[in-house]
Amino acid sequence: MDEKFIEALYNAHRNAEPIPSPDLVCSWLNGVLKLLFPELTDRYYDNYRSFQQHYDALRLELYTILDKIGPHRLELAPEVLEKRFLDQLPALRKALLIDAEAILAGDPAAPSKTEVIRSYPGFFAIAVHRLAHEFYCMKVPLIPRILSEHAHSQTGIDIHPGASIGPRFCIDHGTGVVIGETVVIGNHVKVYQGVTLGALSVRKEMAKTKRHPTIEDNVVIYSGATILGGDTIIGHDSIIGGNVWITRSVPPNSRIYYQGQVMQREETETPQL
Repeated sequence: MDEKFIEALYNAHRNAEPIPSPDLVCSWLNGVLKLLFPELTDRYYDNYRSFQQHYDALRLELYTILDKIGPHRLELAPEVLEKRFLDQLPALRKALLIDAEAILAGDPAAPSKTEVIRSYPGFFAIAVHRLAHEFYCMKVPLIPRILSEHAHSQTGIDIHPGASIGPRFCIDHGTGVVIGETVVIGNHVKVYQGVTLGALSVRKEMAKTKRHPTIEDNVVIYSGATILGGDTIIGHDSIIGGNVWITRSVPPNSRIYYQGQVMQREETETPQL
C-alpha cells in the first residue's frame, strides 16, 4: 500500500477530535434502561447502597460521554447537561410506562406489561427515542443520532430523535416504520409496520423547515401507509388504511382506505398455461 496514503491516514487520526464511541453510548443506554425497568435487568441488588453505586456509575459514564464530545460543541457545560438529563428520568419513566400500557391495551397478543417491556421492539424503539429526544432538545450533538440508529439496527424502526411524540404511543410489529425529524404526533396514536411519516422534498436548504406531517390525537395508521409533507395534517380520530399515499391534509374523523381493483375470471375462460 502507498506509504503516503498510510501517512495521511495517520495524520487524520492524530488530528481527529475525540468523540464518544457508539459502543460506549449504547452500553450506557442499556444500563439506563435496565435501571429504569426491572423487567430488563439481569442484576439484582442486595441493598439500597449497591443500587445507588450503580446509579452513580451510570451518572459518571454519562458525564464522561458528554465530556468527550467537547465543551466547544456543547451549549452548556457537561455537568449541567448531565444534571438536566437525569432530572428528567422520573418523567421519562412515567411516560414510558404509559406507552407500555397503551401497547398492552392495543395488542390482543400481549399477555402482560412485563412482556411488552421485556421483549416488544416497539416499546424498545419508543424508549430509546424518548431518551434521544431529551438530548436533541438540549442540543447535544452525536448522542441523539447514535441512540436512534442503535434502536433502528435492533428493531428496524427508524425514528429521528427530533420527532415530537405525545403520550400513549403504540408501534405494533414495527418493522420498516420511518418517522422523520419534524413529525409531530399527538396523544394515543397507533402505527403499524411499514408506515412512513416523511418529507415531500429532501432538499438540503429545507433542513430547518417543517418537512414532515402532523398526526393529531387518537389516530390509527395501518401497515404500509405513506404520509408526506410538512403541511399535511391527519385530523384527530382518523383511521388511515393500509398502503394509502397521502400528501394533503385529512379532516378529523376521516376514514381513508386504498381500494384495489378485483377482476374475476369468467368461468368459461380457459386458463393460459
